[in-house]
Amino acid sequence: MKASVTPTHCPYCALQCGMNLTPAPGGSVVVTERADFPVNRGALCGKGRTAPALLSSRVRLTAPLVRTAGVLEPAGWDEALARIAEGLDRTRGEHGPDAIGVFGGGGLTNEKAYSLGKFARVVLRTSQIDYNGRFCMSSAAAAGVRAFGLDRGLPFPLEDIPRTGCVILVGSNLAETMPPALRFITELKENGGTLVVIDPRRTRTAEQADLHLAPRPGTDLALALGMLHLVVAEGRTDEEYIRDRTSGWEQARAAAMAHWPEYVERITGVSVPQLREAVRMFCEPEDAMVLTARGPEQHAKGTDTVGAWINLCLATGRSGRPRSGYGCLTGQGNGQGGREHGQKADQLPGYRKLTDPAARRHVAEVWGIDPDSLPGPGRSAYELLDAMGTDIRSLLLMGSNPVVSAPHAGHIEERLKSLDFLAVADVVLSETAALADVVLPVTQWAEETGTTTNLEGRVLLRRRALTPPEGVRSDLDVLHELAALLGVEKGFPTDPEEVFEELRRASAGGPADYSGITYRRLAEENGVFWPCPAPEARGAGVGPEAGAEAGTEAGPAPGTDLAPGAIGPEGVSPDVLPDDPAREGTTGHAPHPGTPRLFLDRFATEDGRARFVPVSHRPVAEEPDDEYPVLLTTGRVVAQYQSGAQTRRVDELNAAAPGPFVEMHPRLAERLGAADGDAVALVSRRGRAVAPVRITTAIRPDTVFMPFHWPGEGRANTLTNPALDPISRMPEFKACAVRVEAVREG
Repeated sequence: MKASVTPTHCPYCALQCGMNLTPAPGGSVVVTERADFPVNRGALCGKGRTAPALLSSRVRLTAPLVRTAGVLEPAGWDEALARIAEGLDRTRGEHGPDAIGVFGGGGLTNEKAYSLGKFARVVLRTSQIDYNGRFCMSSAAAAGVRAFGLDRGLPFPLEDIPRTGCVILVGSNLAETMPPALRFITELKENGGTLVVIDPRRTRTAEQADLHLAPRPGTDLALALGMLHLVVAEGRTDEEYIRDRTSGWEQARAAAMAHWPEYVERITGVSVPQLREAVRMFCEPEDAMVLTARGPEQHAKGTDTVGAWINLCLATGRSGRPRSGYGCLTGQGNGQGGREHGQKADQLPGYRKLTDPAARRHVAEVWGIDPDSLPGPGRSAYELLDAMGTDIRSLLLMGSNPVVSAPHAGHIEERLKSLDFLAVADVVLSETAALADVVLPVTQWAEETGTTTNLEGRVLLRRRALTPPEGVRSDLDVLHELAALLGVEKGFPTDPEEVFEELRRASAGGPADYSGITYRRLAEENGVFWPCPAPEARGAGVGPEAGAEAGTEAGPAPGTDLAPGAIGPEGVSPDVLPDDPAREGTTGHAPHPGTPRLFLDRFATEDGRARFVPVSHRPVAEEPDDEYPVLLTTGRVVAQYQSGAQTRRVDELNAAAPGPFVEMHPRLAERLGAADGDAVALVSRRGRAVAPVRITTAIRPDTVFMPFHWPGEGRANTLTNPALDPISRMPEFKACAVRVEAVREG
């Protein structure tokens, strides 16, 4: 009998590449190509190809663990859940509900993220919930809302990139962080387009560029302002577009004109001729894009920095036009959907504001509670973690590893240890889980059905392909059981499709409106772009609050690779799907096609105009000095992912990237007397990290680079600065002052 094939998506980055899973001996699966999915067209990076290795009981948790006499020991589910409920209830009784913190992850499905946010606010009644996506693209999100009235990573599909005339890629190393996406850049160049890469390192991506600018870390804001100055000075603005589609230009122009090219050259280290060439390459084609990633965003001025790049797009008439505009390359697998549906401290499902009375009434009605019982906004991610052991006494954490991933990580590790009670639900025993009082083993990507939202705003269906090991339960099961133990018997279903149906209702009419999306549509159409209101809502004139129009181009072409019975246990198969009212419509209206391209008709602001925001350069939060004379910047390598909690357990990936390193320029190495492979220590005001040297001319002489995937003495985030952006509350991961010391043996 031929083995069934399950079409699904990769568990890692925000591309959410399509893949097929085929059962293999021993209860695992084999990854094979899925060429029909337009994002990757079958291509996968090493992480995606080796993802089934994490399904092995050799590397993952398969039984709950409880701490007894200081040691984590296996326990039954009833005991583990009871311990968590008792710990949370005790904290609530002694210190009040806001003494309980909830910390989620950008890898959780929409269903889990939605349920976790609901659990925090309905069961625990705490305002203290945030997630590690705050460390991903919160600055870009804040800038997008400020300028456009709406945040969606990319307001256009990836397929538009090869069709534009120029892409400016700011602080992104696609070749290592999202390898399958590099093909869009390759096609751009094959079509005659040009690529400008802005990065202090000459990365694998920068090697593909027609022009590489290597600014000093933390000066991207000045660079963008210098380019806008030249756009104005050279008469390259689109005055008709500015007049008809924007507001606030006079103030933004005045701010930019204070950043003349020679001044910007002194700040950034990028020469005036290079600045002029970048402006020429961006302005001469009819279409052009700016795409940012963590490089300019993970700063205490990240929101203003992204705002400056948006201003450049608006001044040249790019945003809200086909094949043009500003976009953010989201990092985490469900970083987009994770914040849209309630994990973020200040948001309710559908990307609604927690402070909006109408939003509170709508969601409270769906949840069957009094709107006045909903807590207000809580602390942002770092502030929540920093408050542990003082204001926050207990923490429930799902799918995150802040011991490795948080800034000033040594301090956060101590804060975690100071908690009265810590419960962690995860796939593996991460460095954070190892500190917990109770650890719950939960299902992962191939063992569960659920939705994610990729960097394009395309909602996707992950499908269950195999039965999880005995002793492992889903996060939805965990929340259902804990809610019951804490006195809430209903409202937390364990079936992901039932959760999604409630999510649809909760998001209806909000900026991120999923009400017209169903599992059936996702299976048949290779995903659906939000906003996608339900037919009956559109017929009644109730569209997304954001006012984003579907535009003139249709959504992705329907395509199915599903045969009857092709989905694994408890999955979703077209032959067993119920009637789909969002597809057929109950009022005679055709289904909404989804919105692959935002803002073609109007922006999501009250007056439909995009807003310029005047911004000015300011230095990094911690400039080098005599004691700490070098700037550290951090990032990723191709074979590891985020905190490495999962990828460090895959033999093939560890062979390719076995440990941390410090990348430095030969001139700096010569001053230190360091040779390639020597161990060096980086010391900041927060701690010390040790790793071997890699000497390369691909980095600036005043800068060192360290990847952040490893714990222990090579933990890069021991060093990083938790200074926060005043708007997005993003920490300054990408620039801090360090000194470099030789490590002597013995």
